[in-house]
Amino acid sequence: MPEHKRHHGHKFNPAHLDRLRDPERLRFQNPAAIWPVIAVQPVTTLVDIGAGIGFFAIPFARKMPGGRVYACDTSAEMLEHLKGALAAQKVANVTPLRCEEVRVPLEDHLADVVFMANLHHELDHPQESLGECLRLLKVGGTIAIIDWKPEPTPTGPPVEVRIPPETVRGQLTVAGFQRIASHPILPYHYFVTATA
Repeated sequence: MPEHKRHHGHKFNPAHLDRLRDPERLRFQNPAAIWPVIAVQPVTTLVDIGAGIGFFAIPFARKMPGGRVYACDTSAEMLEHLKGALAAQKVANVTPLRCEEVRVPLEDHLADVVFMANLHHELDHPQESLGECLRLLKVGGTIAIIDWKPEPTPTGPPVEVRIPPETVRGQLTVAGFQRIASHPILPYHYFVTATA
């Protein structure tokens, strides 16, 4: 059985928060390059699951004047750092929200976009998590999944815990998503979108 099917998700260690703040991330995972792919239709509500310290949530929120980003994470520590960043940067349209892996405390069909970056390889229950994403999305809404390519890269988690994009596409199909597409714009990550 493949390694990624035997083990539970590989969790990010909050002790390594500096990695999340590293400006070098902009070179290989720039929110400005990602936004046009996920905003092909107007986005007034975006749910960022695994938002961490807001690396994506904050720049996305700036693209959504009058809109709302729900920045969700299972880690209270991450959310405290996010709250500090929001206050320091005077960003008012991001709502930090504590969630569980397979349960986000938001209403059905709320979101235009559900966004997950660098998270899929951490999930213990990926199929259930994708089902929850489908619940959150409006009909016709977009899920966007970005995760590490299953090959050596200069940074990122161990290769053996990375989930191949083909696996993610199969899980999206099982969950009921349609129009699955790949966007090869990132050097170290695959980028998959699908429609609810």
